[in-house]
Parts: sequence; structure tokens; C-alpha cells
Amino acid sequence: MFSVAALALLVTLALALARAALGPTVFDRAQAANTIGTVAMLLLAVMGFLNGRPEFLDLAIVYGLLNVIGTIAVLKYFRRGDLGDPGDENDESEATEKAGP
Repeated sequence: MFSVAALALLVTLALALARAALGPTVFDRAQAANTIGTVAMLLLAVMGFLNGRPEFLDLAIVYGLLNVIGTIAVLKYFRRGDLGDPGDENDESEATEKAGP
């Protein structure tokens, strides 16, 4: 039963790789990368179950969290052009003037 699930996940992985290669936009490729990460997480959990290694589930959960954070960072970068808000220099000088002695 679980070997059939692993085979289905490998087929899904192949389809996601094809989508990443053929995606017309960067957002299609980002979605394919997120799908590949999710399938890898599920495959890691299934392989851990098949091999009798329950600690693989912990690794799969951590990998899933990193996958979500990475996808959000990539999409934010492509939407805004940077990952953080450096702030405005004028705002910092006004804040120090108001805080003053």
C-alpha cells in the first residue's frame, strides 16, 4: 500500500518537474518548486514509514516549514525586488530628534 503511495508521489514529482521546466511565468515555476518541496516532504515521510524510521517524520515536518518560508521569500523577492524594507533615512533622523535628550 505504501509502496503504491511512494510510486504515485514519484509520478507527481515528475509532473512537477515538467511544469517547472515548461512554466511560461516565474510564478508557475515557483508553484512547481513549492509542489516539488511538498512531494519531497511526503516522500520522506512515506520512506520513513516503510523503513521503520519514525524520526523521518520530524525531518519531513521541518523540511515542510522551510519549504513554505522559502516559497514566501522567493515570491516576495519577485514581487517587490527585495526581501526587506530598508526604511527611509528621513524617518530615522526624525525618530532620533523626537527621542532627543
